[in-house]
Amino acid sequence: MTAILELDGVKKAFGAVVVADAQSWTLEEGEALGVIGPNGAGKTSMFNLVTGTLGLDSGRVLFQGTDISGWPAARRCRAGIARSFQIPQPFSGLTIFENAFVAATQGAGLARQPAEKLCIDVLERTGLLSKANIRAGGLTLLERKRLELARAMCAKPKVLLLDEIAGGLTESECGALIETIRQLRATGISIVWIEHVVHALLAVVDRLIVIDYGKKIAEGEPTEIMQSREVREIYLGIEADA
Repeated sequence: MTAILELDGVKKAFGAVVVADAQSWTLEEGEALGVIGPNGAGKTSMFNLVTGTLGLDSGRVLFQGTDISGWPAARRCRAGIARSFQIPQPFSGLTIFENAFVAATQGAGLARQPAEKLCIDVLERTGLLSKANIRAGGLTLLERKRLELARAMCAKPKVLLLDEIAGGLTESECGALIETIRQLRATGISIVWIEHVVHALLAVVDRLIVIDYGKKIAEGEPTEIMQSREVREIYLGIEADA
């Protein structure tokens, strides 16, 4: 397989607070990579470093083999890196379709007609097409999560970064979201998914990495990672032999 995204010795600190400590990992084309770790471990900061909303202190971010460490966020988005946010941030005064259209025209740089066609396709795949004319400010949590996913998809990503998109959902809502993400995976998109709802990750991802204090402490097959002593002690907060 070919690496589509790579972090190479990435470091970032705010004074004494280290959010990325010589972090290195790769994402293969078509792969789904899960990321877990306790609150404050630096997971979202890692996404900010990948997307360019946060600058590196040292190290490199590579996309399709090119060093993009100096690229601004907009250029990275146009190249094919899109993300969702932990707290959905739609334009509440715009409709679902208008939110998606902004992403297609500004994120993917599409002209009106292809943007409209893409939005219709994405909203259908994310279960929102029937509500396309509803204002985003009146949506349920699941609908806002789906819109967050749809907006990211309308940027036509090659790499999709998901930040705790299952958080706050009921069991049935989470199941519906998992199925949507599985369908998106089938299109060939590469995914990095940060999530505290571990069973959702295990239903989708091929590999897990664990981050604590900005440092990658474990990486491997999901079931093995979740059973490891270090993960149980650091991530789950229990003694390994308890």
